[in-house]
Amino acid sequence: MFHVYVDGSCIGNQNVDAETPAGWGVVIITGSNDLGRGNGEVHHEFSGPVITDVNHSDYIGAEVGSNNTAELTAFAEALRWLLKEGGDEPVIIKTDSQYAGNQAIGAWKAKANRELVGHVQSLWNEVFELRELSWEHVKAHSGHRWNERADHLAIRSANGESPLPLSFWKPGQR
Repeated sequence: MFHVYVDGSCIGNQNVDAETPAGWGVVIITGSNDLGRGNGEVHHEFSGPVITDVNHSDYIGAEVGSNNTAELTAFAEALRWLLKEGGDEPVIIKTDSQYAGNQAIGAWKAKANRELVGHVQSLWNEVFELRELSWEHVKAHSGHRWNERADHLAIRSANGESPLPLSFWKPGQR
C-alpha cells in the first residue's frame, strides 16, 4: 500500500493573483503501518511551483497562486504520478487540507478554482477505476514526519528553493 502525503504552500496568501508564489509537495511512502508520527520509507518525493500561465505546458487550471490552488495541485500531481506508476495496490492520500480532499472526490461544490478542481476530480476518477483509492485528513503541523516533509517540499518550491536532502532534514524544519 502507498501512503501519499500532499501539501501546498503560498507566500503571503492574501490578495493573491497569478504572480503570487505558491508551491506543492508530494511524498510517497511504502511500508507504513500508519502508527505513530510517520514510519515506513520514502519511495519517491517531488515538488514544484503552482503554474498559473495558461500557455505553460504544465498548466492544469490554477488561475492564482494560493494555498488552495497549491493543495489542489499537490493532489493532481500525486494522482498523475499514480497513473504513470501503474499497479493496483491500494492508495491513501493524506492531506492537511479538508478543502482539497473534499474537492477531489466531489463532496464539496467548487465555488472557485473550477477548472483546477475539475481536473483533479477527473484524475481522481481515473485512478479510482484502477485501484482502491481513499483520502484522509491529517492535522497540520502536528509533528507527523511525512506530512511535515510534504510541507517542507511545498514551502521550498513556493520560495523557488531546492528541498533539503532527506538525510539532512528534520521534521519541522522549513
